[in-house]
Amino acid sequence: MSQQKVKKNLINWDLVSVNPNDKNWDWKDLFCFWGVNIQSVIGFSLITSLYLIYDLNTFVVFFGTILGSVIVYLFCNWIGKPSQKFGLPFVVLLRSSLGVNGAKYFGLIRSLVGISIFGIQTYFLSKALTYLLRIFLFSVQPSFLDQEIFLTFFMGLNVIDWASILICIFFQSYFFSLGMIFNKKIIKFSAISIYVGMFLFFISTLLSDVKFTSDAFVNSIDYKDFAKIDNIGPLFVVAGTIFAFLSITILSFGDFSRYVKNEKELKKGNLSLILNLIIFSFFALFIVTGVDAFLKEGSDSLSRILTNPTDIAGTLDNLLLTNLILIFVVLASASTNLVANFIPSQYSLINFLPDSLSLKSSSLIISIIGFLIGIFWLTFLSQIGILSFIDTLGTFFGPIAGVMIIDFYFTRKGNLINKDIYSLEKNKAYYYSGGWHIKGIYSILLGFIFSSATIWNSNLMFLQSFSWLIGALISSFVYFLLTKN
Repeated sequence: MSQQKVKKNLINWDLVSVNPNDKNWDWKDLFCFWGVNIQSVIGFSLITSLYLIYDLNTFVVFFGTILGSVIVYLFCNWIGKPSQKFGLPFVVLLRSSLGVNGAKYFGLIRSLVGISIFGIQTYFLSKALTYLLRIFLFSVQPSFLDQEIFLTFFMGLNVIDWASILICIFFQSYFFSLGMIFNKKIIKFSAISIYVGMFLFFISTLLSDVKFTSDAFVNSIDYKDFAKIDNIGPLFVVAGTIFAFLSITILSFGDFSRYVKNEKELKKGNLSLILNLIIFSFFALFIVTGVDAFLKEGSDSLSRILTNPTDIAGTLDNLLLTNLILIFVVLASASTNLVANFIPSQYSLINFLPDSLSLKSSSLIISIIGFLIGIFWLTFLSQIGILSFIDTLGTFFGPIAGVMIIDFYFTRKGNLINKDIYSLEKNKAYYYSGGWHIKGIYSILLGFIFSSATIWNSNLMFLQSFSWLIGALISSFVYFLLTKN
């Protein structure tokens, strides 16, 4: 194979080391990054549900949340350091562990999961936009929505639904494909804006009746018998739940840490994950308890606590506040889609076809597939249990991360041969057996078997929150044994 052909097959400008001038992220940028990861409808509902719905001690939930985030912090430091050091995305570093061809196909799994969740989340994002469009049309002319065109459905969607999902796909595809410099601005704007919005909502709730809302918040705090030994189990369950919620970010964290200035800023920025969880949890819990207390005072008292922001917006007799909540839901959903699904999928797709794809062309592929998933979600995909398939693919992430960590820190001792990682020549370090590192692949498959068993084996489903960790520990241990000198 000629040298020109080799380079054409593996090198892409989006996969090479980051220009030192572009390594300008500091801890404040990572604070916004973690803020965006937490500031989602799922995050809001999950955190408030743990505190309010389940019969758990408040301090068990709090310390369980901290424990889960600390584990994420440790893994993100381990995964993020090599990318920060060499300026490479995770799929390029994966060539060291699995070989140049192994990284192509196992990296593609990250794209399949990311694109699927991108499409599903775009569908729900479009529903929030649909509510905004309906409110706007109703305010223009109340009878406008009674027109036949708005009452006609195709594939479970009416004309407003179709317009919403098309708008969401178009704007996400356009803005997310402009590169990391612009994406960094999106991340910072979104994180700060949503915290400002939550603070304003918090103030609005508090000032509605300071004593009433404060008492509702204080009464929601259950601190009795925190030290009982019976709380150890729930503590680890909460920790596992929080870890599972954030684990989607770990494997591809290197796609962002490659832009961080130095390791000190990386560790300090990752520590802000814990601060974000504390801030977000306080605002979310106060808002939910305050709104719930007012609703239960009214004539239409609800028997359940509303933990979904869109459900809360629907109960408010304040059009301005409702619109603001829906706008922040759209903004939060889009920015979470960017960091958790879109950018990792871009790099993994480019790595699969580096001589053919760019940020823009990979973005187009993600958008087309995501659009199809979004429009078929309600009528077909959600009915056939597609989430179980996506969850199963996701159980590869822990084993892959485990192998990468052992490979970098123990097998390679923190070193990387940069020129070999782009080469398909047989005598190069990462070619292995036809471009596949059999020991790494075997370790991942073994970890995957145990990790996926928590989904498909009914006797092990209680461990599903820990499937990522189980897969990572098994694959890392096996890889260590196979590669140690």
